[in-house]
Amino acid sequence: MFKVAIVTLSDKGYIGEREDITGKKLKEYIEENNEYKVVHYNLLKDDKGMLKEELINICDNNIADLVLTNGGTGFSKRDTTPEATKEVLEREIPGISEYMRLKSSEITKKAILSRGISGIRNNSIIINLPGSPKGAIENLGFVLDVLPHGIEILKGEATECAITTKNSI
Repeated sequence: MFKVAIVTLSDKGYIGEREDITGKKLKEYIEENNEYKVVHYNLLKDDKGMLKEELINICDNNIADLVLTNGGTGFSKRDTTPEATKEVLEREIPGISEYMRLKSSEITKKAILSRGISGIRNNSIIINLPGSPKGAIENLGFVLDVLPHGIEILKGEATECAITTKNSI
């Protein structure tokens, strides 16, 4: 079973002016899949330093295999989730975010405005998701089935296999 951390970024949620529906919906969605268990949840204000500390803590202390942030990926001056994430990553995984944007843009063209990124720190995969419940669930749904393989390889529990074609020897 893979351990999951959910980190919601919301100024209004942090001060109690708004309920974190996205984080709750993500938890429900994740736990419908028997391969994952949410082991950590936190609601932070849109603060780059706070998010960096949180991501470092989760990844460096092996709290979760998969870290899902939601919120802070738009154009607002306070939206710094991708910048904070980029500063703590050891390696990026552009294909995850590119694929989520591509598939989401088939639903709404506004998806191309998402600035979310994905990557690796230690043995954890970090994925920035949109702040809306619908957008976060849809985007995660596009990639959730391939993440176990990536996590297993990252943790040394699986081996990468070469892709072969019919004409390969």
